[in-house]
Amino acid sequence: MEKTPRKLSIWEALIVIAFLIVSLMVTILKYEGSPHIPILATTVVAALVAVRAGYKWSVIEEGIIETIRMSMQAVLILMIIGTIIGTWILSGVVPTMIYYGLKILSPGIFLVATCLICCIVSLATGSSWTTAGTVGIALLGVGGGLEIPLPMVAGAIISGAYFGDKMSPLSDTTNLAPAMAGANLFDHVKHMIFTTGPSLIIALILYGILGMKYAGKELDTAAINTILDGLGQQFNINPLLLLPPVLVIAMVIFKVPAIPGLIGGTILGGVFAAIFQGSGLGDIVNAAHYGYTSETGIAAIDDLLTRGGLDSMMWTVSLILVAMAFGGTMEKTGMLQVIAEKIMSFAKNTGSLVVATIFTSIFTNLVAGDQYLSIVLPGRMYKPMWDQKGLHPKNLSRCLEDAGTLTSPLIPWNTCGAFMFSTLGVHPFAYLPFAFLNLVNPFISIFYGFTGITMEKLPQNQIEKTA
Repeated sequence: MEKTPRKLSIWEALIVIAFLIVSLMVTILKYEGSPHIPILATTVVAALVAVRAGYKWSVIEEGIIETIRMSMQAVLILMIIGTIIGTWILSGVVPTMIYYGLKILSPGIFLVATCLICCIVSLATGSSWTTAGTVGIALLGVGGGLEIPLPMVAGAIISGAYFGDKMSPLSDTTNLAPAMAGANLFDHVKHMIFTTGPSLIIALILYGILGMKYAGKELDTAAINTILDGLGQQFNINPLLLLPPVLVIAMVIFKVPAIPGLIGGTILGGVFAAIFQGSGLGDIVNAAHYGYTSETGIAAIDDLLTRGGLDSMMWTVSLILVAMAFGGTMEKTGMLQVIAEKIMSFAKNTGSLVVATIFTSIFTNLVAGDQYLSIVLPGRMYKPMWDQKGLHPKNLSRCLEDAGTLTSPLIPWNTCGAFMFSTLGVHPFAYLPFAFLNLVNPFISIFYGFTGITMEKLPQNQIEKTA
């Protein structure tokens, strides 16, 4: 007879979590290392605890592979965006966006404008990653030229990008959350307006207040002119170079699948590099593979434009793989479920149920390192409890996104945080205090949970069916 593995205790699960937290803190804070090895080491510890409880390695390995398979689309998109960044800098697309941005935007309105621009682009594309990897990089360059601290600029980019990632029907998480909760997609989107709308308004007000600090500041026009002249000497600046980002956004709006659409963006970058900058095939291939190296001698330009390429994303890809290995081990062996069940034992009313769901989504983002798992696991585990309380599924789907989607870019070892770090070059802990929409939204959701505002009940006939 094959031995059935026993259910792991809460203490065994917490030993693994404690090991993860301590190893991450020691590696990152004391030795200034990367999170890869601590997460990999914690995966080994989790596997050992599971084997001791009777789990076979083949079962654990199956969980790891299943979870990694879930992240493969994100990995492919990540690598393609690396090639887009490289070719768009070589072609002059990104330099052109920076050039005109410096001429048009002023410091006083810049943070508000950055957030709104990213809102519009991400709402149109449904992708925070595409938004950050295209207009985000350009806005970061404009902000640097206007002498606004880059963590503030990155925070405004993240807030805007994740507004669209959360609200766009084209977004994968916006489709995933109602699927897990059993809600209708458009009911879900409309219901999120109650939390995301006020969050965006608060964020824009705060960016406006921050911008006032720079509005009266006398611009260093000499420094800006140096950047403009440097860009003009290094690249052929032409308004037509704004076409590739417009065409990529159009492709996504017209429902061209993400991967072919982004590959099209890379090809456009290569074609425009040949037409406008006279680049050869070898230059284009090298930029797509290894990224672009700027050698203008102007630090502000070189620091910003030396980036991109397939190779630049390998640090993030490896982090995603080890994070998924850990998340798969934790899910397959039931450790995450044990912790979630313990949390749910404290959920006695609607407010505490909302807190438990939001806390679990954030916790999953922290320990499993992936926003998809932070939506799938709490959604799957807590749906029966929301049904028992007679709450409409769209309340649960909203909570999953309020916490799972929005906190993912704030964690350096999460797939989203790692991507934003690789793309924008600003550490998540640096931009975290300025990602106002992401920080405010979960608290508004909790407020609604305790006050009952917008917490819609199921019709009586549906409550009887779920009972």
